[in-house]
Amino acid sequence: MSANPQWDISRALRVARLFHLVCGVRDACVTPFLTLYLRQLGLAAPWVGILMGTKHLIAAFWAPFCAFLARSHQKRRVLMTASLLGSAGASLFMVLVPPLDRDPGHRRCNGSHSLTAEGPPPGVALTVTVTLASEPASNSPAGVLSLPGAKSSGVAGTRGFGEGPGESGQEPFSYPPGSSVGSTQGTRNRSGVLLHPDTPGVTGSPREGAFRVVSPPLPLSAGGTALASPANQSAAEGDGRALGLSLEGLQWTFILSLGSVVLWELLTSPLEQVADDSLYEYLDFVDATDRYRSLWVWRLLGTSVGVCGIAALVGPLDCFLATSGPRGVVHFYGYSLVSALALLVSIAFPVPVCRRQEPSYRTVKALSLVVGDPHLTVLALTIFLTGGATSAVQNFLFWQMKDHGSSELTMGFSVALGLLGEITLHPFKAPLLRKLSRVGTLGLGLGCLAGQLLYYSFLWSWWSVLPAQILSALSHGALWWAVSTSIEHLATPGTERPLSAVFRGHVCGSGASLGSFVGGFVVMRFSLPVLYQACCVLLLLWLALFLSIQPRLPQERKINYSKLLAVEASDTSDSEQGTERDWLVKAMREEHSDWRG
Repeated sequence: MSANPQWDISRALRVARLFHLVCGVRDACVTPFLTLYLRQLGLAAPWVGILMGTKHLIAAFWAPFCAFLARSHQKRRVLMTASLLGSAGASLFMVLVPPLDRDPGHRRCNGSHSLTAEGPPPGVALTVTVTLASEPASNSPAGVLSLPGAKSSGVAGTRGFGEGPGESGQEPFSYPPGSSVGSTQGTRNRSGVLLHPDTPGVTGSPREGAFRVVSPPLPLSAGGTALASPANQSAAEGDGRALGLSLEGLQWTFILSLGSVVLWELLTSPLEQVADDSLYEYLDFVDATDRYRSLWVWRLLGTSVGVCGIAALVGPLDCFLATSGPRGVVHFYGYSLVSALALLVSIAFPVPVCRRQEPSYRTVKALSLVVGDPHLTVLALTIFLTGGATSAVQNFLFWQMKDHGSSELTMGFSVALGLLGEITLHPFKAPLLRKLSRVGTLGLGLGCLAGQLLYYSFLWSWWSVLPAQILSALSHGALWWAVSTSIEHLATPGTERPLSAVFRGHVCGSGASLGSFVGGFVVMRFSLPVLYQACCVLLLLWLALFLSIQPRLPQERKINYSKLLAVEASDTSDSEQGTERDWLVKAMREEHSDWRG
């Protein structure tokens, strides 16, 4: 125990471990399942991509700014408290967002207290026939939007909102000019199989809200009755009004979801960086920063436990908490409850009362290093591309698993499997870096990530994703070990932590944001397997370029301490004075001048 209670290192580390564990559980309650919940609200891939891209963009730039303000005004504990309280409340706004389908089907609790959804009677489906008025009725290609088990007011999309390959895209909030809406018919498509709009070729259950434009046209006249008859015209007017209401509902669902996600991310993103900076400075005062490096394990353990625990609770608790609307509200209630627990732990979290004077331009200096050093520039481009490819997995992998019939517990277990694999592989970090070097380890991580993406594009069952998750220990863990070690070697004195924050926040977050924006539209226009395969090809091309340009980069300048020690040991002259005898100061000055030059 320390004599001064402010510097009770053992107690501070115990509280920090508990805080990281609880925050890991907190983040796992919602973050992995957020895109799945947005899909259940009725939003297709492009809009989910926009929401997630905005979320990553806010985290990349808002969190460092808040951390800077909290450090400058010594308000770290205030910001941590406000972040925990505000994010707990803001997460509940997502529960209030109305789903596109206000009546998602008959829900009931079975004897095991799990939630089930009953589909519509066999053979009953709502179809909307769309024809272009400029073409003859007998030859016009009609698009049929099959919405099984949904009411007319619950149309979950339009042409262009969930089309398959080779189908023309239209503006999601409007129909093409000159189109007319025909009568509804109780029929299924010819194959009798429901296809999800964003994963063509993957079958879904009737309660997925699945729909897709079907190319074979339905007859526009039956028994000589023209579509333009007065009865059909009145039916078309009624269907047009219903379609207009559904499109208005789509706009409101997207706008309210966007507002909730933005508010939530503004409140929750600063917490992690402010807490990390506070703990690091606390330990730095007593030269105990070496004990800071092992705290990441507790966050991963918390995430592993939380993602499996909340997934196991969703089925039973949704039965009692969600009488209407999409499944998944338990995720947000759990997030709020764990946030309250984290708030209690944060009361004892170590925050240094006094602080050392540090330059306020650390981030600017770190960015200038990235631009000025070719090694750091190439490393930044690698992390940017990695962030974009990883966002494709994080955003849409659960969609693919759901289409194959996976439960949320299986999804949670797949996440935990990758995190536990990373923890298990960590003892081999030093031997791996020593045998493969930093460049080789980074190349191994990129290759494993490309292999994962290629494997995901050929999933054939809900359990087939599990073997690939083991590679996450290399595709994420080993890759970031190489990045961290490279930063330690390339950073100038005092810029290691700012440089690491730039890579993990600005660079990786920007890549994830761009990847989310682009990925959603790629999924809509082509398919989810095509997105994975495109990301795989992009990473392999960059890996080949990365390895080919490494020998052409300028060699890293290092201080040869062993040579300097030998010179000092052989120097027996007492006539040298001043800084010439201080070989370490001289070497550091030369190194600093080389970096500036």
